This record gives sequence, C-alpha cells and structure tokens, in this order.
Amino acid sequence: MSQLSKYTPLLDGDSLEAKREEILDYFLNTYELYERVFEVLKDDSVFYEKSEITRHPMIFYFGHTATFFINKLILMKIIDKRINPDFESIFAVGVDEMAWDDMSNSHDIWPEVSAVREYRMQVKELMTQLIHELPLSLPIQKESPMWVILMGIEHERIHIETSLVLHRQMPIDLVKKSTYFPLCKESGEAPQNSMVSIESQTIELGVDKSHSLYGWDNEYGTYTEEISALKSAKYLVSNAEFMEFVKDGGYTKEKFWDEEGLKFLQLTGATHPPFWVEKESGYDYRALSEIIDMPMNWPVDVNALEAEAFCRYKSARDGVEYTLVSEAEYRALVKHAKIEDIPLFNDRDANCNFSQGASSCPVDKFVFNGIGDVVGNVWQWSRTPIRAFKGFEVHEAYDDFSVPTFDERHALILGSSWASSGNLIAKHSRYAFRKHFYQNAGFRYIETKNRDNTMSDDIYESDALVSQYCEFQYGDTHFGVENFAKSTARIATKYTKNRKKALDLGCATGRATFELAKEFDIVEGIDFSARFVQVGVKLKADGKIFFSSVEEGEILSHKEVTIEELGYEKLKEKVSFWQGDACNLKPNFQGYDLIIATNLIDRLYNPRLFLDSVDERLNDEGILVLTSPYTWQESSTQKEFWLGGYTDENGKEIRTIEALEEFLGDKFELLHREDIPFVIKETARKYQHTLSELSVWKKR
Repeated sequence: MSQLSKYTPLLDGDSLEAKREEILDYFLNTYELYERVFEVLKDDSVFYEKSEITRHPMIFYFGHTATFFINKLILMKIIDKRINPDFESIFAVGVDEMAWDDMSNSHDIWPEVSAVREYRMQVKELMTQLIHELPLSLPIQKESPMWVILMGIEHERIHIETSLVLHRQMPIDLVKKSTYFPLCKESGEAPQNSMVSIESQTIELGVDKSHSLYGWDNEYGTYTEEISALKSAKYLVSNAEFMEFVKDGGYTKEKFWDEEGLKFLQLTGATHPPFWVEKESGYDYRALSEIIDMPMNWPVDVNALEAEAFCRYKSARDGVEYTLVSEAEYRALVKHAKIEDIPLFNDRDANCNFSQGASSCPVDKFVFNGIGDVVGNVWQWSRTPIRAFKGFEVHEAYDDFSVPTFDERHALILGSSWASSGNLIAKHSRYAFRKHFYQNAGFRYIETKNRDNTMSDDIYESDALVSQYCEFQYGDTHFGVENFAKSTARIATKYTKNRKKALDLGCATGRATFELAKEFDIVEGIDFSARFVQVGVKLKADGKIFFSSVEEGEILSHKEVTIEELGYEKLKEKVSFWQGDACNLKPNFQGYDLIIATNLIDRLYNPRLFLDSVDERLNDEGILVLTSPYTWQESSTQKEFWLGGYTDENGKEIRTIEALEEFLGDKFELLHREDIPFVIKETARKYQHTLSELSVWKKR
C-alpha cells in the first residue's frame, strides 16, 4: 500500500525542473489515491447517499477537491478562466462543521458521477500543465503560485482521510472490499497498559517561514510552555481497555459526562463506540469495508467526549486523576520518543501513510523509546483547544482554514493515523475538530500537574481586519454619520414592495443582515470571507460578540456587543449566514424580493459575472441595491474587468454608474441614486470618511 502514498515535497532544492517533477509526481499520486478511495463505494448510486446526516452525499466530496484547485487559483488570479462554473459553485463549500452550512439549504440536484469524473480529468490536465509552466523559484514561499498548487494537493490529502471515515460510516452493504485498502491481519489480546514517566522540559511550538515543508497558517508562529514532569499511558487505549467502561455502564452514568457530552448522548443515543457492532454475545468491529471479530488490541475509535468520559471513569475507579494529553505535553512525548520529522521520518516504523494497510493495528506493534504509537495508528484527542500562535497570519488563498476553529470549541487531534499522509504526518501539523466529531481518532490518558492556559469565553476577535469591520458595523458612530449598515438597510427596505425574503450579499460581519430582518421574513447573509461570516454566526448563536478597537499604536480598547442591546434577540431565527462567491453563487440562492450588494462590485474579481445573472435570483418586481465608492484597484479586480474608472481607447472617460445603466438597463429600471457617507475608525484620531453611491434597481 505504501507505494500509493508519498511524502510531501520539500520546499527547497537545487533544480527547478527536478522540483517540478517532484510536485507533479506528488499531485498525480494524491489524485489517484483520492479516486481509489471512492472505488470503495459499491457502485455509482452510492455517491448520492449520505454516510452521516450532517454531511453532503458522497458525490459532493468526489467533486470538491478538484474544484478547490480551480477556486483558489481563480481567487489568487493565477488563472482567469473557469472549467465548469456550475461545479465550482455547488462543490465549493463543505458542511463539515461550520455553523453557516445548514443542510436544510443544501443543493439537492447533483450531477452524474460520470460528469464529475470527466471534470476531474480536466482539472488534472490543467494542473499538470500549470505545474510545468507556472513561475517557480526555490525555496517555494507563500507568495508563490506553486504554494497554491501545494495547498490544493494537501487539501486533497486531508479529504483522503476524512472520506475514508465517511465511507466507514456507510451501511456495510454500500461498500466493497478493495485490494488497495487491505486490513491489518494482526489482532489478539490487548497488552496491559502502564504509565511511563516523562521528564520536565521547555516546549517550543510553531514553525517559522523558513521551514522546509508546506504548512497551514495555524502552524506558523511561536509558543513556549514549561512542562512539569508527567506520566503517560504506555499504549493508546485499546478496544479491550475501553470495553471495561462500556460493560460497566459508562455510557449511562451521567457523572462521567460533562454538559456537552450529555447533549451528545441525548442526541445520538450512543451506548458504545461508533465502529463497534453490537451482537448477542458482545461486539464485532466495523473496519473500512467489512465487519470483523473485535480486535481487542487495536486502539478504540471514539470522539473527544467519549475519551473524556473514560478518563473520568478511570479516575474514579483508580483514585488517580487522569486526563487527555495537552498539545505541549504531546510534544514532550514526541521529544522523549526521539521521532524525526519528514523526510528523515520512516513511515515503516509507524502505522501511518498507509504503510501497514488501511486499518489500525495492535497498540504494541510500534513502540518509540518505551511508548506505543506516539505517532500513527489513530489520532490522539487532546484537551487543548486550537489557538493561534503568536505571529499568526491567515493565508489569503484560504482564510477560513483555521480562523473559524479559534473558538475554544475545537480540540486538537495529535499524532496522525493509519490514513494520514502528506502534511498530516509532519511533526508540526495542527488539526482540530469539534468534540462530537469522529475521525480515525482515539486517545491516551496521562497523569499531570500541568495546568492549562485557559481563555475566557469572552474571546476578543484577534484578526485586526475583522475587528475593524466589527467596529465599523457594531461600534460607535462618528461625526454624526449614521451607521452605514443601518442606513443601507433602511433605504433598501423603503423601495421594496414585497418583503418575504432578502439577501445581504457581501454581508461582512452581518449588521445589515439583522437590520433587514426587522422587515423581512427571511434574510440570508453571504460573504466570501469566512472570517467575517463567523461574526454574524457567533452573534446569532451566542448572543454576543467581542472585538478590539485600535486607540493608539498597540493600545486597544475592548468592546462587547450583545444581541439584546442591538434589539435583534427576536430576529435571530430569521437570519442565516453562508460563505459564498458572489461571482459564482450556488443555484439555491434565489427567490429574493431584495438583494443588497454593499460596497461589493469594485472588490469582485469579475463583477460582470455577478451582474449578468443577478436578475435570475430576484422575484418579479424584485429590488437590487448596489452601493460602492467605486475605488477600482487591480489588487482586487484586473483592469480588463473594471466597470468604470478608466478611459477607453477613444479617450472617453467611463464612469461606473453609466456602465451599470448600460449593463443592467435591459433587465432593470433605475429608481434612485444617492450618496451615503460612512466612517471607518482606524485609530482614536484617524478615520476614513467615504461616500458610497447607492443605486436602486427594479427588475423589469
């Protein structure tokens, strides 16, 4: 199996051509392996089944990773032509656990599997061409077009693993055995677990920009922690060890579960781990594509809530306080085990990168300096919420990879699994999931005196740009200028006859979305940036948001806004938030009486794509409201796509409003124009004072 999976390429090297060939080989290897994963499905009809109710049908995931390449290359202006705009919309945004991805509004009409296979082939051909032709210098850095190619490859590597989890959750009669994914043949009685002492030490986490491997944005930066001596379980918790908890009624005893855990039990009715199959005489085990006798010495697969409950159970039984490992403590285990990073790491010494097949293996098969499975076999749930390191910066090509998880609700998983490859098995990799989620993940318990660095639930927005928008939309007004979101919503509503459904496109942090809900039955807010969207999601879900406002230099004022003081507490059920591309919206966003696009058209990579079909999303007599200061710039929109703000070949000055009248005139009647001022605070003594032209258009 290992020949199907390769290590992630180094970013440096001596030969540009050799590096291109290395990246191409890695891309093709990843692409083939991903398609092999979907050969586990029994036939093409299964692509339209959901393995789990909160997920898309499998056809979505089959198309998603290919569209990711195109969407990111378009976003970064590396290419300017789409292959299939429809596919690149419906396959764009997953539902894995983002609150704004509500399955009730999912796309229900999926393309034929054969069409998606053909699309994947087209993407493959384009990527092969780009890898050969894109500008390249070594080392590859974040600004390089080739970095975006590597991002797409590593993204597909993630989905290789998560898709295998979903396939494993499919009913057994919907999957089939594959020679590419053989199971480990070794199983038997579990070893007795014991504790191993780990010395106190200083732990430094994070990598710098000179690191030789591709990294996701959350992996860069610095963090230092002093770790006191601790004791770690020698082995991952096996099916046999967890069986004691199950047989002792662990799932039925509330004292072992916290509030989130009890909610999980109530919603799921779980009485045992998800991949155990109950029978009269005990339990069998669900592997990827077959049910086998319970492998007692394999690690148990559970979510974080189940792992935490076991720790409480064992603590009560043994009179010793056990807990999950922290991120820093886990790194202490890695140092104790003397594990090398890629490329010195050898995957044949651990159960990862498919080197041992496509399943777990005995917990005592791979032991590192006295500790089993420090890496590989299954991921290890930690007790550490994922947080940004000092110096964290989002990568503009994928600004929603990490930021939505910095909410104190996503726990880090550590150490990789049998299905992990690429960046996933790098020493510095950081991945996190909500505690109720299932991955190829288990856990080990530790005894520790280390105390976690806790954060208040009142988490102030750490992203400077998002904080500035929060201040703009939810902060104080300045110089007597009305809040821009409120004034736009008020004017737009005045011109709208029917008020059932509205769309706030380019909603940013969501203020106008809530304002429109005062008059409309349903309001959907869409923004390209997940970093912005999550503010509206948080206000709706938690009833409050926290952000910082720059006063002077590094001096900040911290602000809290509640849904009650805004007067929105009775409106929140009317609003929903989505991540989306205004130039390529999903087909289900339609049937609106009003669409407002706020300060948006001069920031789109191709505004004509949005304007050309916006009428199709409006009901009869629907209203389109555009606002913009017309600050065209090539960093957002290539000049050939500007609607105005330039002089044509005849020397005529082209104004945006005139271009809009010409472009929209056949489909819309211009009802109203006026300038709307807005003020953006930069510091206590510096403000941007801008005029945005608001135009109101009625669908003919």
